[in-house]
Amino acid sequence: MEFRNPFRPGAGHTPPYLAGRKEERREFLKLLNQDIILSNLVLTGLRGVGKTVLLDTFKPLTVQEGWLWVGADLSESTTVDEGRLATRILTDVALATSNFVYNQQEVRRPGFGRQADLVEVTLNYPTLRAVYRQAGGLVTDRLKATLMFVWRALRASPRPPRGIVFAYDEAQNMADHARKEEYPLSVMLDVFQSIQRQGAPFLLALTGLPTLFPKLVEARTYSERMFRVLFLNRLDPPDVREAIVKPIQEHGCPITFTEESIRQIEKHSGGYPYFIQFICHEAFDVFVSQITTGSSNPSVPIEVITAKLDSDFFAGRWSRVTDRQRDLLHVVSRLDDPESEFSVQEIVELSRELPVKGFSPSHASQILAALINSGVVFRNRHGKYSFAVPLLGDFIRRQYPVEEPELFD
Repeated sequence: MEFRNPFRPGAGHTPPYLAGRKEERREFLKLLNQDIILSNLVLTGLRGVGKTVLLDTFKPLTVQEGWLWVGADLSESTTVDEGRLATRILTDVALATSNFVYNQQEVRRPGFGRQADLVEVTLNYPTLRAVYRQAGGLVTDRLKATLMFVWRALRASPRPPRGIVFAYDEAQNMADHARKEEYPLSVMLDVFQSIQRQGAPFLLALTGLPTLFPKLVEARTYSERMFRVLFLNRLDPPDVREAIVKPIQEHGCPITFTEESIRQIEKHSGGYPYFIQFICHEAFDVFVSQITTGSSNPSVPIEVITAKLDSDFFAGRWSRVTDRQRDLLHVVSRLDDPESEFSVQEIVELSRELPVKGFSPSHASQILAALINSGVVFRNRHGKYSFAVPLLGDFIRRQYPVEEPELFD
C-alpha cells in the first residue's frame, strides 16, 4: 500500500497542519475590528518562519469578517517606480471590485430608432484607470483620488463590504530611489495614511524580512505609529510537536515517528516551520522505503537529511559569498549564540582567537554591509546584526570539522 507524504516543505506552501500562530491571528482580527484604521500590519521574520503561509490564512478570516482581500507579491520590478506601483495597486483592487456596479449608462442601439440599452458600469480595471488618468496632480494624488472613488462607490452598493485589506508579501523589495527621483515606498505610505485619515477602511498588511520595518521608518518616520509589528520566530515546543505528529495522525497513516525521532526533529529543525516540514518530509519517505523492504526498526541518519537540507536550502546562498566574507561568517558562527544578535566588536575580538586573518572594526563593517546587500545578514535598529536565514550558523559550522552522524529511530 502506498501512503502519500503529508509534509510540504515548499516555499510558501501551506502545511497539512498549521501549528501555533494563534496569537498572531487574534491580533489580525483586532485590526479588522477597528472602527477607524489607526494601525496597519507588518508581519516580519526570517526566511522559513511561515510568513507567507500565515498571511494566506488571514484571507479567509478577512472574507469571513465581511472585508475584501487584494494583494500580491511585491517584486522589485513591479515597485521600481511610482507608476508601476500605481498599476500594481489598481490591478489588485480591480480583481476584487470588478463585480460591483456603480453606474448605469444608456447606450443607443445601431440604426435610426430611439431604442437604447442600459449598460452597467463596474469597478473594473478600465474604470479605475480612467479615474486615475482624469485625477489631477502627482501619482500620490491620483492614487488617493482613485481609492477614495472606489470606497465611495463600494459604500453606495446594496451590500457594501466593511473595507479592503491590501496584503503584500515580500514587501522588503520596496525602496525609494532618490537618484532617479522615484519614491514608490513613500507614495504607498502617504496614500494609505491619507485615505485612512479620511475614513476609508483600507487596511495595509505587509510581510517581509526584518529589513522591512526599518525601511518603512526611514521612508516616513510616522510609520512607527502607523503599523502593528508582529515578529514571527520559531514555534514553541508544544507547537513543534504538533507540527510533527498531527499531519501523520490526520492522514490516517500507520507510519509513526518514535519519541526519539520526534526529539531529533525538534532539535535539528530549531522549531522553524520550514525545517520541520523539510526534515519530516525526508524522514517519512525513508521510513516508508525501509518498512516496504521489510525493516522492522527503520532509522534515518540525520546527516543524510542535513546534507540534503544544506544542498537545497543553504548552498545557493553560500556559493554567492566570497572567501573573506566566509571567514567573517565563520567567526560569527563560533560566537556563543550566533542565532541571536552580534556586534562588530564581538567579531573583531573572536577573530583574534580563530585560525583566520583578523578583522579590524572598519573592515568587518564593510563586509557586513556587503552581506546585508546580498541578504545574508541584516542590521537591526539598535546597531547590531543578525543572520537573515535561520540556522545559518549551524550550516557554516558544518563546512568545517564534521561531527559524527546521529541516528533517529
